[in-house]
Amino acid sequence: MNILALIPARAGSKRVPGKNIRELGGKPLIAWTIEAARASRYVTRVIVSTDSEDIAAAARAHGAEVPFMRPESLAGADSTEMEFLEHALDWLQNNENYIPDLIVLLYPTSPFRRAESIDGAIEAMMAHPEADSLRSARKCTEHPYKMWVRHGEYLKPFINAGNSATHTLSYHLLPEVFIQNASIYIYRPTVIREKRTPVGEIVVPFIMDAEESVDINNPHDFMLAEILLERRKEPPEAR
Repeated sequence: MNILALIPARAGSKRVPGKNIRELGGKPLIAWTIEAARASRYVTRVIVSTDSEDIAAAARAHGAEVPFMRPESLAGADSTEMEFLEHALDWLQNNENYIPDLIVLLYPTSPFRRAESIDGAIEAMMAHPEADSLRSARKCTEHPYKMWVRHGEYLKPFINAGNSATHTLSYHLLPEVFIQNASIYIYRPTVIREKRTPVGEIVVPFIMDAEESVDINNPHDFMLAEILLERRKEPPEAR
């Protein structure tokens, strides 16, 4: 199978300028994802979609392809997965006559995602030929039944459980809920083309632990990631 790892890395991060090439553990943030993708047993190409020459240079230096530059119009804060996925598919088909069987979307903000997890997710997707896509997720630490929205001067439950006592229950008594973690998303190009959505109706779950689910979006997240890297250097008995 032709399995494309696509790494979207736009330049315009407002919370952490230059986030995707900011150093983490002595190398650019994006390098962690490129290295994991290249170590996969199934991924056949690793491509970075970016609007930045600096990001493109860093990506190439760590072994990824950057065969095209993403237009600025598809690299804004409001740009969607669908837009840059379609742009990549269109460019590769029109310029190389290349159509992957699967797209493995790997955001560079998940540096602790392992190659073994990428392979596990691909295997899970291949085991379900009826599925439209796969989404990685982690178990929620903050349950939606404990969430509220403001309604005038009062609070109303974000989810109406039908019984107000539900919002007071211990977590282990509530339904298990998962949140997507921006780590590994897998798509079938045929679903993107035919259904005009990257997700579709049949979605395979791939559950990951908290460390692999670390998603760097602000300076505090970078600090947490550095702490986790330091802990890895400690002997197990010292942790």
